[in-house]
Amino acid sequence: MRLLVINPNTMPEMTSLVVRAIEPHLPAEVTLVPVTGRFGAQYIASRSASVIAAHAALEAFADHGGGCDGVYLACFGDPGLLALKELARVPVVGMAEASSRLAARQAERFAIVTGGERWGPMLHEFLGSLGLGGRLAAVETVAPTGADIARDPEGSIALLAEACNRTVARDGAGAVVLGGAGLAGLATRVQPHVAVPVICSAEAGVKMLLEALRQPTAKPQNGDLALPAPTGSTGLSDRLAGLLANP
Repeated sequence: MRLLVINPNTMPEMTSLVVRAIEPHLPAEVTLVPVTGRFGAQYIASRSASVIAAHAALEAFADHGGGCDGVYLACFGDPGLLALKELARVPVVGMAEASSRLAARQAERFAIVTGGERWGPMLHEFLGSLGLGGRLAAVETVAPTGADIARDPEGSIALLAEACNRTVARDGAGAVVLGGAGLAGLATRVQPHVAVPVICSAEAGVKMLLEALRQPTAKPQNGDLALPAPTGSTGLSDRLAGLLANP
């Protein structure tokens, strides 16, 4: 079984970080195909960077999705998630989608702790699109970006634990998602300092994708997320143009 892991940031070290975090949770028969965005921001922390990353994610799928049994969009905020679900004939799971759904299973209300102040409004909108807006207690952002945290994980544990405890006390969160590729693998180190479940978004994503592969659902034949009608295009990479011309 081959899983395409798309990191639409342009930092290969972030892709490697996610792969290291999820490999222990994979069955022996699973092979990862990790891909880093070919263009765009080094680390997504704004709306404009997110839009560009969605294009990069689609291109990565067009270039590397052939022969893969599932697609993992390994970027919190899930840029391009619904477009990937529309174009793919295999299960597609996003990091933010998966971790938020897992948190909603564990608590009536949950919070997200992530790096980068602009993520607050963006994630509120995203959770609303999933139908989980009413379950989101808060988005607690810390000043360092996910890339900063990835560069100094040891020095970030206390900061992240403080943010988790703040939203638990202030907002009544019954679970907290540590959101972002740069925070991959840190939940187990933050958990001893927090009284409610702390969820690693990277690990949650691959677990939900494996669930989807064990209990597959049929690709919609019409309506939303069915394959789009073939269309011509201008200025796209050859493979992405070809995919749109023959979904």
